[in-house]
Amino acid sequence: MPQPSAPRRSPGRPPRISRAEVIGTARRIVTEEGVARLTMRRLATEIGSTPMALYHHVRNKEELLVLLLDDYAARELRRPELPADPRERIVAAAAAIHEALAACSWIVEVLTADDLLATSALWFVEQIVDGLVECGLSPEQAVHGYRAIWYYTAGEIVVRATAARRRADDGRGTYREQVFGSLDPVELPRLARIADRWAPLTGEDTYLDGLRALVNGLLAIR
Repeated sequence: MPQPSAPRRSPGRPPRISRAEVIGTARRIVTEEGVARLTMRRLATEIGSTPMALYHHVRNKEELLVLLLDDYAARELRRPELPADPRERIVAAAAAIHEALAACSWIVEVLTADDLLATSALWFVEQIVDGLVECGLSPEQAVHGYRAIWYYTAGEIVVRATAARRRADDGRGTYREQVFGSLDPVELPRLARIADRWAPLTGEDTYLDGLRALVNGLLAIR
């Protein structure tokens, strides 16, 4: 028997899309190819729709990135058990941010390149600023302290992720390793003495040690 034909869609009318589909497809693009490759036109093509249809869900790329940030924060950013000691509370909140972002470097790329943020992540900022104030800093100093902690956290993630990506793409030793392999021990005696261990030492995960040292230094200014 002949099979009934599929119902025809009105010509020129794109398929209906959901906000979840928009966010999911955008997340796949930035995860696989980076933020720079995400455009409204590219997203519409991937979904099989048109840029105009996307505007029913998001006004522009900036709003789309905010949705991605909030989506990621809601799925991955977990509020830790906070210690009573305010100094330790600062460390716990910052470490939770680092743990969530280290697994997804494109998030840091967005946060450091644009004036965007995930509002659901502000709870962590509150804990850091509040802890700094409880430890004796003024509100103004606490904001500056949070900024220093964020710069340290974001910078550590970006440098580590970029280095890993370059090593994976290149498959050879880095230029730094070549330079450290031929240091002049007369001009640079200390570096030359430790040159063969420089790469593994700088590759160690010392984020928490550095974070505690930074927090201690910030609190010493009060």
